[in-house]
Amino acid sequence: MTVLSRFRFIRFTIANHDSILSLMNTPVACPSIDACAKINIGLHVVERRKDGYHDLDTVFFPIPLFDRLEVRVCESSDENAGPPSCRLKISGIAVDGATDDNLVVRAYRLLRETFDLPSVEVHLHKAIPTQAGMGGGSSDAAHTLVLLNRMFDLRLTDDELIGHAARLGADCAFFIKSVPSHAAGIGDILTPLPHLSRRLAGLTLAVVKPPVAVSTKEAYAGVTPHRPAMTCREAVELPFGQWKGVLENAFEKTVFERYPQVGRIKQALETQGALFASMSGSGSAVFGLFDRRPDMTLEAYAQCQTFLLPL
Repeated sequence: MTVLSRFRFIRFTIANHDSILSLMNTPVACPSIDACAKINIGLHVVERRKDGYHDLDTVFFPIPLFDRLEVRVCESSDENAGPPSCRLKISGIAVDGATDDNLVVRAYRLLRETFDLPSVEVHLHKAIPTQAGMGGGSSDAAHTLVLLNRMFDLRLTDDELIGHAARLGADCAFFIKSVPSHAAGIGDILTPLPHLSRRLAGLTLAVVKPPVAVSTKEAYAGVTPHRPAMTCREAVELPFGQWKGVLENAFEKTVFERYPQVGRIKQALETQGALFASMSGSGSAVFGLFDRRPDMTLEAYAQCQTFLLPL
């Protein structure tokens, strides 16, 4: 039986959703999946590797802010001459770069190296801010792998999907399971921390994304690698009141100096009573954890994308 034939008769559940995705316009299905964002709770650059990458110490935490992916199998009449391909349409927040270079398309091509996939059309609706340090592109890639695996019955295990995802980007592997995890190596050595979700349950997460784009190269240029006295995995076990000063983001100093607006946002979140505030990843998004609903109309947040998310 071909991949496409198997696909037409599969009922499946995606990620943690309990609902069975319906087949639309049978026999061509249009399944979908939500791709979550993440924040970094602490981020240390431990050392520069011989291959040019950096070893990190951080905690990835998934948050309830999602992009949406829908996949439609192209009918024969829809396909252009040539080998099967992935056509990507993007709505919502604008994404820089050519669609052929998007990680969603690269994820499809990666699986095409091994499996006889048909041509597909992917609709990506972007809600996660770009160039924010929130992993939106990596999440889209990982969830594309998950969705294609399920809909075409490729029978890849989670470990195999993680291996594929790691080829697309350092933090892509995290999004295969999207559970709170300590990350080491280049971000691909993951240790699940499921209890962290319980610790943060009931808090409100405020995310502020200023109109600032920070390149990863720029962020790393100002960092001196060092091994922290306490790892992020150890530090998240401390009471919230002790997180500040221990769970630091190594990129903040450089980014705040170059883009003072980002630093002012963190300061505003702390002034409002955040239990903990930090820049996520290499920026420029900043988040705060609150035990009450903060005021998101402050001048410091003007012209920014803002989100209030219950945890």
